[in-house]
Amino acid sequence: MSNRELAAWHEDHSFGQDQKKPGESRTIVVIAITVAMMVIEIVAGRLYESMALLADGLHMASHAAALTISVFAYIYARRYAHDACYSFGTGKVNALGGFAGALLLGIFSLMMVWESVHRILDPAEISFNQAILVAAIGLVVNAICATVLGHTHDHGDGSSCSHGHDHNLKAAYMHVLADALTSVLAIVALLAGKFWGWAILDPIIGIVGAIVVAKWSVGLLRSTSDVLLDRQATDLVLDRIRDAIEDDDHDVVDLHVWSIGPGLYATEIIIVSSNPVSPGDFKKMLPDDLSIAHAAVEVHQREDVPASAI
Repeated sequence: MSNRELAAWHEDHSFGQDQKKPGESRTIVVIAITVAMMVIEIVAGRLYESMALLADGLHMASHAAALTISVFAYIYARRYAHDACYSFGTGKVNALGGFAGALLLGIFSLMMVWESVHRILDPAEISFNQAILVAAIGLVVNAICATVLGHTHDHGDGSSCSHGHDHNLKAAYMHVLADALTSVLAIVALLAGKFWGWAILDPIIGIVGAIVVAKWSVGLLRSTSDVLLDRQATDLVLDRIRDAIEDDDHDVVDLHVWSIGPGLYATEIIIVSSNPVSPGDFKKMLPDDLSIAHAAVEVHQREDVPASAI
């Protein structure tokens, strides 16, 4: 067989990762907005002695860094999509970017707690009017960023693995939500301090916000680590594959399904059959909506397999 004929059988393992993702351009826009507001809030927090406002600004700094990591992941995945060093393309770079963003969420939640505790032990006079104005502007900016990103969550219908979404985009969206949360909490704390004299509420609210952000961080760490560690797909997905293949003649004796990128999965299947067909025929039986981009199918004649191996 000629090289040209062999090339026709070669399978492209980029799986579309060489295409620019919609989340990349949106994330760049959000970075520019976030950096501008970050500088305003940090300066204002120092000038007006508001821990809640300063925490919001520092949080935006962490998000700007995390969003930059997300953009780098998009660019890297696209640039090296066809690199033969990556067995299943660069789709997992997306999850790696999300994992890094989740770590930053966790680190800066600890920083928020540290600063808040320091303010409880060493209170400072707060310029409430100016701080409230800046926090309100920050909330509006966060709402704009959330709209730009336009991230939607999984529908949970079981049609795909639990880690099938764009983790880069999810990490970026969660950072924006965390910003919005700290802005809301800052406004509440500042209003309480201004009208009722509850200045202590400012650092306490900072701690509450840090706890919520830390919880989000843990959730994102779990979902991204599932992808990075090739966690098996849900039982529902595995059962659908078995139902599509198994009958009186065919039995699936070994099955693995794992994520190789946002909404993309690979599978390895070993089938024992008393009336075997080609691996290609078995691949055609796989449900299209499971988004299986790569399938390796091994077929054995039933009598050729030792009974102990079945």
